Amino acid sequence: MSVMRLGFVQARETDLDKATAYYTNVLGLQEVARQDGKRYFKCWDEYDHHSVVIENGGLGLVKMGYKVDTQDELGRLEKAIEAFGLPVRRVARGENLALGQAIRCTLPSEHVLELYAEAEQSGTQVGTLNPDPWPAEQAGISPQRLDHLLVTAEDVKTNADFFTRVLGFRMSERIIPDLKNEGELLAAFLFCSNKAHDIAFVKGPNGKLHHYAFWLDNWNEILRAGDILGRNGLKIDFGPARHGITRGTTIYFFGPNGNRNEVFSGGYMTYADFPCITWTADQIGRAIFYIHQEVNERFSNYLT
Repeated sequence: MSVMRLGFVQARETDLDKATAYYTNVLGLQEVARQDGKRYFKCWDEYDHHSVVIENGGLGLVKMGYKVDTQDELGRLEKAIEAFGLPVRRVARGENLALGQAIRCTLPSEHVLELYAEAEQSGTQVGTLNPDPWPAEQAGISPQRLDHLLVTAEDVKTNADFFTRVLGFRMSERIIPDLKNEGELLAAFLFCSNKAHDIAFVKGPNGKLHHYAFWLDNWNEILRAGDILGRNGLKIDFGPARHGITRGTTIYFFGPNGNRNEVFSGGYMTYADFPCITWTADQIGRAIFYIHQEVNERFSNYLT
């Protein structure tokens, strides 16, 4: 597939100083730049210049960026997006700090998507020559990478069709009302790499963010993350817990301004021939939180 992975999320925060302290001291990301009112961060094992961008202006998602494997692919994808019926425009090199030329469109869900092939690579904290397995000095939770995001859409199916037919993603799991209504999607989990999902859409209002998530290696790191969140007085939404969907382990929590994040670990690997797993709505509790088998109202309804 030409789309390789989630490259960055850009989010709004009501207080940039509070958010910066949270990203650096609690999550343990590196702040790499400040420019034009935006602040840029990355995880310790990411090669590209940044993976998280924040700016003033309330809460929620400004845009998401996915990296493609070659510059030539941008032209092909531009035509495919137009053929799907979405307006698309070119983003000049330099309009996004440390990124090359991109293409931008607004999804049927009203989220802004950018695709790009070039990014400055500043390297990881352990380097590429005889590297240690993790940095000697770490702050906070210290996730290895940005992993995925989940957003809401009034029409999940059309957005899933766009990602599968135009961008080449595949569907790892889905939630449907019941077996008599298999054509209706309540949720779609989509992958372009070998992860369980690189993006997910769930039924809800257009343009809203549920969460973006960071990767940790194992269950012990998930529990340690919970300790760090508790020590710093962050509000936990749910967890530590296990998902039925993806089989991953998780904690959901809120940053100081109100955007929801997740740390995620485990789950299965996907391949090009991975079959789509189906959940029916009557089993949604087990699907989302397998052990607890129920979903709290805040988890379902709180969006930014």
